[in-house]
Amino acid sequence: MPNYSRALELPEPGTETFFLWGPRQSGKTTLLRERYPEAVWIDLLKADEFRRYGTRPELLREELARSDARFVVVDEVQKVPALLDEAHWLHENRGIHFALCGASARKLKRGHGNLLGGRALRRELFGLSARELGADFDLVRMLNHGTLPRIHVADRPRPLLNAYVADYLKEEVMAEGLVRHLPPFSEFLNAAALTDTEQVNFTNLGRELGVSRETVRGYFEILSDTLLARMLPPYRKRPKRRLSLAEKFYFHDVGVVNFLAKRGTLEPGGELFGKAFENWVFHELRCYNSYRERFADFSFWRLSTGVEVDFVINDLECAIECKSSASVQTHHLKGLRELALEHPGVGRRVVVSREPKSRTTSDGIEILSVEDFLGELWSGGLF
Repeated sequence: MPNYSRALELPEPGTETFFLWGPRQSGKTTLLRERYPEAVWIDLLKADEFRRYGTRPELLREELARSDARFVVVDEVQKVPALLDEAHWLHENRGIHFALCGASARKLKRGHGNLLGGRALRRELFGLSARELGADFDLVRMLNHGTLPRIHVADRPRPLLNAYVADYLKEEVMAEGLVRHLPPFSEFLNAAALTDTEQVNFTNLGRELGVSRETVRGYFEILSDTLLARMLPPYRKRPKRRLSLAEKFYFHDVGVVNFLAKRGTLEPGGELFGKAFENWVFHELRCYNSYRERFADFSFWRLSTGVEVDFVINDLECAIECKSSASVQTHHLKGLRELALEHPGVGRRVVVSREPKSRTTSDGIEILSVEDFLGELWSGGLF
């Protein structure tokens, strides 16, 4: 597999204690091993280490007392939350720094795990971005294979995606006791994939699955807490007209969506290609926002009539509409034009498209090619 240089910058070894979160197979362990080859390594995926530290977390303190180690990596730290108390003590009293890595903070948060009282930085690793792929970036491949490194480069992604979903259900959901009954949650995953990039109606989805509205909401929270998905809130400030206030839903990886929703091969021009395109644009926005530490807020704007703008950044600093068409037409611009009528102070209005050359309309809407969108984004031009 190609060794792509990741855009996430990590601290120099032994200078900071930090959490590194990210969905399964996003490359966290690979990145940490490359960045910190001399670190003491504790891998809680190994059954023997899980048993040792799970029953006696104080072993970490006792073992490091016989070592001059100044930097320790704990992989899958959420499996033994009590190790965080030991890491906290060692950080405070021995000056030892830690990289605490995991695919989910849900167990820690729900169990009131020690998150080191704000002393630890938070970093997040996503799937591959176009920036990281460089010359290997291919939009059609990205929208079909997804962003997870091993799956993205595979010739046959579907068997790997099948194993990915099965491992998620087994390791994250069942093993951690996140739901009482696995089959309804498994059915929910397939149903949720059909709502990707759309607003969620918890009541209707619960009726379809035969569970309560509250159960469906809890399932979505599990997806968010295990970093498999994210909810996008609506922009609500200073409305002149009635807004649609339900949240939108995005899986973290479009390849996972394709598999769960039983999509075939996506080709440019189709509706499903357009939905995958919107998911990917959000992925790129989140990667840039996190890796460059911009701390921007994302939302979407939608009138009750259905007129919508896909992404609003901060307080109308930039508004982005996603159109996978190779020829953006006047009707594609309605949402951005309605937004400007509602909020005349809106900043840049951008359409990300597959048009070969970027252009600007007479009223200032920028229609950017994929290449120019990526250039503007990663150079800091959008926010």
